[in-house]
Amino acid sequence: MTSLAGALAAKRAEFLRELVPKASKLAFLINPTIDISQLEVEHRDIEAAARALGWQLLLVHAGTVAEFDSAFATMVRERVGVLIIATDTFFYSEMGRLGSLAARHAIPAVGPLRDFPAAGGLMSYSTSIPNTYRQAGVYTAKVLKGAKPADLPFLLPTRFELVINLKAAKTLGLAVPPTLLAAADEVIE
Repeated sequence: MTSLAGALAAKRAEFLRELVPKASKLAFLINPTIDISQLEVEHRDIEAAARALGWQLLLVHAGTVAEFDSAFATMVRERVGVLIIATDTFFYSEMGRLGSLAARHAIPAVGPLRDFPAAGGLMSYSTSIPNTYRQAGVYTAKVLKGAKPADLPFLLPTRFELVINLKAAKTLGLAVPPTLLAAADEVIE
């Protein structure tokens, strides 16, 4: 199974462009200490998306909570217009803190899990975690019934979720376009 992290980062950029069309610089917050964030950068999906959307890309690193303040200070100094938070288990555990920092610094941000807007962040776009767990359960049952893992096809996610926090949008002075609201799986008011 895969989460399509790089490809989803590009889609997150498209959603931010729709929400903040005048932004010119995109920050991509990555954790330099683990492979998945580096993999996203290496695949260049986010770089290609930023280029296609006419944005300058700024890679910002934070591998510890102590580095968050300096990462956001860099974004403010560089006049970042929007932020994408990379897919990273460390960031997953810090969604509330990252949402607060993005709001405090008035940076529209999209996170990798629905926990981000639920904790006060602007929005998230991700694979459906419950659906992924169901797929894993189906594969586990197949293996327990005798299937050889090597014979099972590689699974790609089939369900994705867009969650938008309207309160966060209002705090940031953003009007969420009706097309984006219509595409949302959940709207937090």
